[in-house]
Amino acid sequence: MQSNRTAFVTLISVFFFWGFVAASNDILIPVFKEKLNMTQGQAQLVSLAFYIAYTVGSIIYVALSAVNKGDILNRLGYKNGIALGLLISAVGTFLFYPAAQFTSFNWMIAGLFIVALGFSLQQTAANPLTIRMGDPALGSQRLSLAGGINNVGTTIGPLLVSLAIFGPKQEGVEQKLESITGVQTPYLILGLAFIVVAIIFKFSALPNTIEEPAASANEGQKSRSSALAYPQLVLGMLAIFIYVGVEVATASNLPEYLKQHLAIPTSEAAPYISLFWASLMIGRWAGAAAAFNVSASLKRFLPFIMPYLAFLVFLGVNAVMGRDLQPFYPYAGVILIMIAGDYLSKGSPARQLIIYSVLGILALVLGMLSSGMVSVYAFISVGLFCSTLWPCIFTLAISGLGKHTNQGSSYLIMMIMGGGIISYLQGKLGEDAYLGIKASYWVGVFCFVYLGYYGWKAARLLKQQGIEVMETSGGH
Repeated sequence: MQSNRTAFVTLISVFFFWGFVAASNDILIPVFKEKLNMTQGQAQLVSLAFYIAYTVGSIIYVALSAVNKGDILNRLGYKNGIALGLLISAVGTFLFYPAAQFTSFNWMIAGLFIVALGFSLQQTAANPLTIRMGDPALGSQRLSLAGGINNVGTTIGPLLVSLAIFGPKQEGVEQKLESITGVQTPYLILGLAFIVVAIIFKFSALPNTIEEPAASANEGQKSRSSALAYPQLVLGMLAIFIYVGVEVATASNLPEYLKQHLAIPTSEAAPYISLFWASLMIGRWAGAAAAFNVSASLKRFLPFIMPYLAFLVFLGVNAVMGRDLQPFYPYAGVILIMIAGDYLSKGSPARQLIIYSVLGILALVLGMLSSGMVSVYAFISVGLFCSTLWPCIFTLAISGLGKHTNQGSSYLIMMIMGGGIISYLQGKLGEDAYLGIKASYWVGVFCFVYLGYYGWKAARLLKQQGIEVMETSGGH
C-alpha cells in the first residue's frame, strides 16, 4: 500500500510541470506582444505553437504504433515513456536561453513546441495510468487530484515568470519591461528539474504496464475494431478540443481585458492570471475529495474544506510575492457556487460536466454584461467551472474501450491543440477591428454549450453499452 502511494506521488509530479509551463505562457503572450509590437491575434501564436505540438506528438505516437504493429507505450513501458517525454521537454526549455538573449520570437516558439512535444508523450502515458492506479470507480477523482497538483504549478508559474521578467514589486513604482532575459534562469532550472525527475521515474516503483479491467459480457459482445469505432471517444475528442480551448482562451486573453477595461498593466496582471489557474486547483481539490482514504464523516466535509485550502495556497503564494491581496478576498464567495455545483453532481462525471457547463455559460455572460471587478471575478470563475472537466471528459471518453484504451488516450491528447486554435480565434476576434476583447468571450459560451451536450450524449451512449455514468461513482 505504501509503495503504491509513493508511486502515485511520483506519477502526479509531472502534472505540476505541465501546469507551470502552460500558465506561464499567459505572461509571455502580453510580454512578447508589447516587446515586438504584435496584435492580440499574433501574440496568441504562443498558445497555438504550444498546443499544436500536442497534436503533432500524438500523430507521431499513432504512426509509430502503426509501423511497429503494436502500441508503443506497451512496448516502451509507461514510466519509461514518461521519462523520455521529460528529457524531450528539457531540450525545449534550454532553447529559452537564446530566445531571451536575442529577443527571438521564433526561438521561443521552437522551445515551447519541443516542451509540449515531450508533454504529449507524458500525458498519453500518465492520464490512463492515473485512472487505473487504484479503484476504477474513483478514476476521475484521482485524475482530479492529479489536476490539483497541476494547478499548484499553474498558480506559481505566472508569478515566478512575472517576477523574473519585471523584478520585485516596489510600492509606488511602475514596473516597466526593459528586457526578457529574466526568463533564462527559471527555464534553465526547469530543464534541469525535468532531467532529475526523468531519472527518478526510470528507477521508480511505478508499473511499466497497466492491467486492463475484465470486460463485461455486454462489452465482450460489442468489442470493436479500433478506438475510433466508439462514439463516446469520437465526440470526446471534440470535447477535449473545446474544453482546453475555452480554458486557455479565457486565461490568455485576460491580460488584454484587464489592460483595456480596468487599466491594469501587464506587469500587474500576474495575480489575476494566477487566480484563474488557482481556480482550477480550487475546483480539482474539491473534486478529488472522494479519492482520500479517510473516515466517512470527514469525507462529507472535505468538499467544503479542500477548496478553501486551495484558495489559501493562492493567497499565501501571492503574499510571499508581496502582492496586494485586498482585491481577491471577495472571491471566497464565488467559490461557494462551485461547491454547490460539485455537490449537485453527486460524483457523476456526466452530471458534473452538464452542471459546470451551465455555470460556465452564466459566468461568461455575466462577465460580458458587467464591468469592473465583477466582470473580472466572472471571467476568472470560468477556471472554477473548467476545473474538473478534463477528468470528466477523459473518463467518459475512454470508458468501455478495453484494449483500445491507450489508442483512445493518444487521440484525446491529440485534441489538446484546441488550446491553441480557440485562443487564437478569440484573440483575433478580440481585436478592435472585429468584436473587441470583451465581446470575444462569446467564443467561450459556444464552447460550454457543446460541453454540456457531450455530458448528456456520452451518458446515453455509455448506457446503451451497459455502462452507467449518471449514478454516483464514489463522490458525495
